[in-house]
Amino acid sequence: MGRRPLPLPFVRSAALALLACASGALLAPAWAAGTHAGTAVTNTAQVTYTMNGVAGSAQSSTITTTVLQVLNVVATVQTPSVPVAAGDQNRPLTFRITNTGNGPDSFVLSAQSGLPGDDFAPVLATPTSIYIDADNNGVLSAGDTPYVPGSSVPLAADASITLFVLNSIPAGLPSGASGRSQISAVRTAGAGTPGQILAGGGVGGIDAIFGTSGDQAQQSGKYVVGSAAGLAALKSQTVLDPRGGARPISGATITYSVAVTPSGNGTVSGAQFTDAIPVGTTYKPGTLTLNGTALTDASGDDAGQYQSTPVPEISVALGTLGQASGVQTITFAVTIN
Repeated sequence: MGRRPLPLPFVRSAALALLACASGALLAPAWAAGTHAGTAVTNTAQVTYTMNGVAGSAQSSTITTTVLQVLNVVATVQTPSVPVAAGDQNRPLTFRITNTGNGPDSFVLSAQSGLPGDDFAPVLATPTSIYIDADNNGVLSAGDTPYVPGSSVPLAADASITLFVLNSIPAGLPSGASGRSQISAVRTAGAGTPGQILAGGGVGGIDAIFGTSGDQAQQSGKYVVGSAAGLAALKSQTVLDPRGGARPISGATITYSVAVTPSGNGTVSGAQFTDAIPVGTTYKPGTLTLNGTALTDASGDDAGQYQSTPVPEISVALGTLGQASGVQTITFAVTIN
């Protein structure tokens, strides 16, 4: 006896059930990258049975589904908060752009600073503020590529690039002030809304669907002004010879003036100025001053002193200094032997 086919209603019901399952899988809101766009997913069901001791089987029609291209991108910040000093130039924030879709895509990049709620607006570098980490070392270096504004950056499925956004920090900011800068990546052919279908908009002309990001992403990083501070010293001299001229001859007096200038937006403590008396000269007693006020040569009675051993030198204790302290000017004189 030959095999008998299953009753037609049963076969039709099985096929419809399989089609419903396949359609349900297609419509499920899964936006993450997975199976590559354009992949054909095929399914054929088979039912086996026994009738009157004879084995039989029935096979459904084959259902083929082409995987849509999911369009999705994510931006992350690698350095959420970067400490800076007021007046710093070209300080980078580090970001990462990842194509989380399941097919090749391309993006246009842009940067923005001065976001609402910030204490200050970082100043984007010119002519370009965005650099691509071409050498993949994670830090801004000479080998990195400046991004051409408006150009497309291609990314394969699941691929990422590291970007640096450069800003300068305005001068005169207080400690603790913060300002943000933002990177944006938008699909070259235009962003969309999550779940929106683009007929023929995917790789090879297949349909595409926008993921949860709408194929656009923004992320910001923050600069925080720290309590950085420093001191700069500038020295000058005048010469007066015994005949009233300015020739550096024996017996001439050299008067040195040293301007110590605080920099940065913080303070330094325990600042101490020292200056060795030049070889071939002798310190002229009673000539040490600080900001125009005479200091004694003795130790312990004011901020200044002169010592002859182990080497002849003058010193002035300047204490705690910041921008509010202003320039500290020390003067003293020596005689050419």
